[in-house]
Amino acid sequence: MKKIIYLSLTLLLCTTVFGQDNATNKKPKIDLSGRPNDHLMIQFGYAQWTGVPDTIAMGGFSKTINVYVMMDFPFKNNPKLSVGVGAGLGSDHIMFSKMNIGLKEGGNKLPFTNVRDTNHFKKTKLATNYVEAPIELRYSANPQTGKGLKVALGIKVGQLVNVHTRSAKLQNRNENLINDYVVKESSSRFINGTRLSGTLRVGVGRFTLFSSYQLTPVLRDGFGPAVRTLSTGIAISGL
Repeated sequence: MKKIIYLSLTLLLCTTVFGQDNATNKKPKIDLSGRPNDHLMIQFGYAQWTGVPDTIAMGGFSKTINVYVMMDFPFKNNPKLSVGVGAGLGSDHIMFSKMNIGLKEGGNKLPFTNVRDTNHFKKTKLATNYVEAPIELRYSANPQTGKGLKVALGIKVGQLVNVHTRSAKLQNRNENLINDYVVKESSSRFINGTRLSGTLRVGVGRFTLFSSYQLTPVLRDGFGPAVRTLSTGIAISGL
């Protein structure tokens, strides 16, 4: 009888010790109840065309501005990883130096005409605006607080909604002002209606550095050089 009691006490003690060890070894669950699943992401940065021929003179500060509403879906088995899906607007403003962009002209190629030896506008930009749907695979070192390292790799698909040029301050060849006025032209005939871009964000907290590269050409096939937009800048986001 005593042997049975001793054996029972020994088994109970071992079970208690092992149970404490297992409880100690279990990782604490990450509580994401306080983290919002939706947030606003704003991006501002420098934009440039890659693959530009020598006949096209770029100039000034070309910029990109993007605003998205994003939804975040954490992985159940690893809350440090999540998928972000959203929708919003993307806009690129590409600047040219003493170039005429024949957006309204006919023909099967978009004319880029160097006008530095005649009357020309001091500033000319080509603006392309898209409705976009980004998707990201995200990593957050501390998803509960939102602090620490954050990395996001993704793609975004855009549908063209507007294309226009804006030229300001007419000058002569010696850069003397002739007339201070603005000319705008709008046509989407030469521009690809759909664009696909790869994206990357790396940062800490609410601020990240972002980069995006357009995988599809800006201009339609055969309508001009196969230029693509590369953008880098700063993003402000909750996640």
